[in-house]
Amino acid sequence: MANSIQARKRARQAVIHRARNMSQRSTMRTSIKKFLKMTEAGDTQAAGELYRAVASELDRAARKGLEHRNKAARLKRRLNARLKAATSA
Repeated sequence: MANSIQARKRARQAVIHRARNMSQRSTMRTSIKKFLKMTEAGDTQAAGELYRAVASELDRAARKGLEHRNKAARLKRRLNARLKAATSA
């Protein structure tokens, strides 16, 4: 356990930050799964709209440090490729 006042405060803050990060990461992952289900179902119109929201969430996560910016870019590229494949098929 932390001994100094500053260390106790940082431990309290870490608990709050960890909970917020887990919640935001979970929301991001859920939206990606929704997008993947839509593309598999063939609902390309709704998937196109959802892609913009998912890309925005990924950018926000990268900006806040939840995901590395290269990982966010890689995910966006892969999701966009799925959308294009579903649209052309």
